[in-house]
Amino acid sequence: MAPKKVLPAEDHSRRDFLKQTGRAIAAVMVVPQAAIAVNTAPKKVRIGVVGGGFGCSFQWREHPDCVVAAVSDLREDRRKGLMQVYGCDRAYNSLEELVLAKDIDAVAIFTDGPLHVQHVVEAMKNGKHAISAVPAAWATIEQADLLAETVKKYGLKYMMAETGHFQQTTISARKFYEQGKFGSLYYCEAEYQHPGLESLYFWDDKRTWRHGLAPMHYPTHCTSQLISVTGERLTEVACHGWGDGDQILKDNAWGNPFWNESAMFRTDRGNAFRVNIWWKGAHRGCERAQWIGDKMSFYGPHPNGVGPVIIRSSERMEKDDAGFERKAPLFEQYKQPHWWQSDMLPEPLRHDSGHEGSHTFLTHEFVDAIVHDRRPTIDVYEALAYTAPGIVAHQSALKKGELLKIPQYDPPKKA
Repeated sequence: MAPKKVLPAEDHSRRDFLKQTGRAIAAVMVVPQAAIAVNTAPKKVRIGVVGGGFGCSFQWREHPDCVVAAVSDLREDRRKGLMQVYGCDRAYNSLEELVLAKDIDAVAIFTDGPLHVQHVVEAMKNGKHAISAVPAAWATIEQADLLAETVKKYGLKYMMAETGHFQQTTISARKFYEQGKFGSLYYCEAEYQHPGLESLYFWDDKRTWRHGLAPMHYPTHCTSQLISVTGERLTEVACHGWGDGDQILKDNAWGNPFWNESAMFRTDRGNAFRVNIWWKGAHRGCERAQWIGDKMSFYGPHPNGVGPVIIRSSERMEKDDAGFERKAPLFEQYKQPHWWQSDMLPEPLRHDSGHEGSHTFLTHEFVDAIVHDRRPTIDVYEALAYTAPGIVAHQSALKKGELLKIPQYDPPKKA
């Protein structure tokens, strides 16, 4: 079959949209984690993949219930990359053109962060399910509201592709929690350290959407580490930021003066959750968490070389360096299972993938939710539970650590 002709370019670019608005679209929250089914369906999901950067790193073509029907990117080189990765001979120059296709069921949206909500709206008004990269919403609670309203209005499947939810350590923590091994899990810490992002601030001598990005506007790699384990919601936050007066912090589209932001959240169960998101400093970079309970604690791998560790309470007594007696905790190294090798996934997807093995899980969860007509684990309510707290945390940092309330996005109650 001869390759189909690429359709003509759109009149206006998304970059023009970004320049005009200076901000963008919304995010949503999700509910309980569904069991991951592996049985196949008679009708395959026909998906369109938009965004030839991150969008190339998923396994749509490998999934037994999915076909990549079309791809799209504003850049020709990225369109060709998508076509090659997914073995797809049908390409469109824009998402706006792709979503008009009648034979596409769903759209995987891996476009610029500030455009996610706009593109989900465009997909759903044309009858398409949507999965988007993070964050679900951008910079404002109004964006989050719009995303929630859109999903409710059209009744289609929405999912956010948050890798933290399906990292191997997070899956382990979730299993420990479900088994009651933590006892009372009363505290959690998560950190996302990513120095060197300045290399993504420019392309073709122009500023990208990442230029001057506020750390807490990209919170989901951290917030997912607690919310997806316990189901808690973050209700209030005090946050502090640090910047060094760099020119990037003085002149960016987001009015952001911070390289790093550190937040203390309170949950709806009265627990504390500390989050650090840092773009600059003397640190090695990581995406990790530690979950602290009264019976057991679990520490994810540390960038300084310490692997995953479990600490258990015990009755054995010892003396500290001041001579006081105390119960001696039991320390053990944890051998991290490769959950992607298990029957949690269909056989073709049982291989390692990006972001600590999470990509195959994200691929399967979205496809399987459509096939079995269920809510994805990271649906709009879960996605906003991950995203909205960061939007409010940044507002707190701009107000010098003022304690602020976080809006909640609740799923509709069953009749």
